[in-house]
Amino acid sequence: MKLRAGDWVEVRSKDEILRTLDKQGRLGELPFMPQMFQYCGQRFKVYKRAHKTCDTVNQTGGRRLANGVHLELRCDGKSFAGCQAACLIFWKEAWLKPIAKRKSVLDAFSGGELRRNRELASQSGCSEVQVRKATRDEDQPSGDVTRYVCQATQLPYFTTPLPWWDFRQYLQDSISRNVTLGRMFCSFIYAGYHPFTQPKRTRLAPLLRRVYDRFQALYGGVPFPRRTGSASAGQSTATQSLNLQPGELVRVKSYKDILATLNSANMNRGLLFDAELVPYCGGTYRVKDRVSNFIDEKTGKVTSLKTPAVILENVWCRSRYSHCRLFCPRSIYSWWREVWLERVAEIDSPRVIRDLIVSSVTQPAERFAADETVGG
Repeated sequence: MKLRAGDWVEVRSKDEILRTLDKQGRLGELPFMPQMFQYCGQRFKVYKRAHKTCDTVNQTGGRRLANGVHLELRCDGKSFAGCQAACLIFWKEAWLKPIAKRKSVLDAFSGGELRRNRELASQSGCSEVQVRKATRDEDQPSGDVTRYVCQATQLPYFTTPLPWWDFRQYLQDSISRNVTLGRMFCSFIYAGYHPFTQPKRTRLAPLLRRVYDRFQALYGGVPFPRRTGSASAGQSTATQSLNLQPGELVRVKSYKDILATLNSANMNRGLLFDAELVPYCGGTYRVKDRVSNFIDEKTGKVTSLKTPAVILENVWCRSRYSHCRLFCPRSIYSWWREVWLERVAEIDSPRVIRDLIVSSVTQPAERFAADETVGG
């Protein structure tokens, strides 16, 4: 159907969707997860076209996906031992139908693909019980810890490799309305500039980073996002317990302050502070949830965090600086150590909060440029 961001769709009925699935509850190896049934018959706006994604299982870079979209819906984890990752759900176009003004347009737009999927599924068929059963790995050894199967663990199987240099993906990013041309231009400039800022490549790297910061400060852009943590070697990185709860208002500390809590691998007690988190430095946000348990996408097993982390509302990876996977639409929530955050007083006026957020997010480079140069 070639749906684009902003289009409205209706999730097909349970019976229609079941007829597209094999006995493992999958279409083209993409699992239809049990919690997705609750959305059948409802209408939603397409968030992004999922023509590509990123490999968080084997770290192979970008991956190509056929006929997929993301709606503004995330996994609630109820079928997966309460996993709190809140991943954006993948939807096949065969599970959706566009909302058109005339029924004849709708039939012509989606009927052919649905019939093909029904014919394919009629050879096997699927039931809701089988969909729920497929959330667990039936081949695991007896007595072993339960291994779950979800869209995130199956990602390498329903996608194919996508080289970063395949220009067609960026054309689709634009046509699908996933990415604006302005955002794309800025990210391409960064991608071309970044190799020359590496100390191993040139002695001018520190100077080039300072030039980058000064240029960004001219219009309130984000400072150079790939500096190295400055925590003392051989010492444990800093920690702090705020016991933050959902709904609380917090401010992300400055980039410079956060770097002081990271080791040379940019980690704080095993959690990476990625370049995609830098644009949020100095911003004010609400806590969405505390993260303690999640599904390890590589093993399918439930994993618990030793040191608390939180996710913030509307704070996720926007894939602006990601190597070999620019503009991935997956929008994975960023995880934050409490030592990177600080509580702020509650402000009653929504306008004051909005102004505070805008000023914090749009002027990070200017604030950083005024600080002392950070090593790395």
